[in-house]
Amino acid sequence: MLGLDIPTLITRILVLLIAFTVHEFAHAWTANYFGDDTPRLFGRLTLNPLAHLDVLGSLLLIVAGFGWAKPVPINPNTLQRRSSAAVMWVSLAGPASNFLMAIVGALPLRLGLVPLSFTSTGILPTPALFLFDFMTINLTLMLFNLIPIAPLDGEKIAEYFFPPSWSQFLDPIRPYGPMILLLLVFGGQLVGLNILGAILGPPLNAISRLLLG
Repeated sequence: MLGLDIPTLITRILVLLIAFTVHEFAHAWTANYFGDDTPRLFGRLTLNPLAHLDVLGSLLLIVAGFGWAKPVPINPNTLQRRSSAAVMWVSLAGPASNFLMAIVGALPLRLGLVPLSFTSTGILPTPALFLFDFMTINLTLMLFNLIPIAPLDGEKIAEYFFPPSWSQFLDPIRPYGPMILLLLVFGGQLVGLNILGAILGPPLNAISRLLLG
């Protein structure tokens, strides 16, 4: 598919099933913990990948290495304390789960528990290749979701920490968030610039080096 070799394609499909499912389940579990049963009523309090995967976002992850799943619906009015703190924790749960999965992927590599072979001789990825891609894609999903633009998780997290006066700045641009994200993802490619790579690349490399030692 679009020049991807079979081991890479298999790796991304497996990472897709695990990373997106755990990410969205973390949102649903945290919302349920704070007293909102909306995710459960919509069938999202589950580790079944079919309940969470979005067709376009899944294809993008396979082809480009990043993407998205179906957002978990929540009702802020039913969250305990009915405060922005609960919404922030629900939003943070998804990226935090990706970071924890990245650590799980990096530890066997850092501790030398698997052979450091990245060249596959068959259709299956080597353990090192799978773990490295598992770590990298989870870190990419974490950083991408932390961008403070709606509808990404980072927008709700930033809203909690920003002073109230910032809402006057955020509210007008919130409806245009998806369009801004599409410009970040695809707009730069039209003029030969990797805007998203320039934003995510430095922290991705820094965290990868930290995890791998």
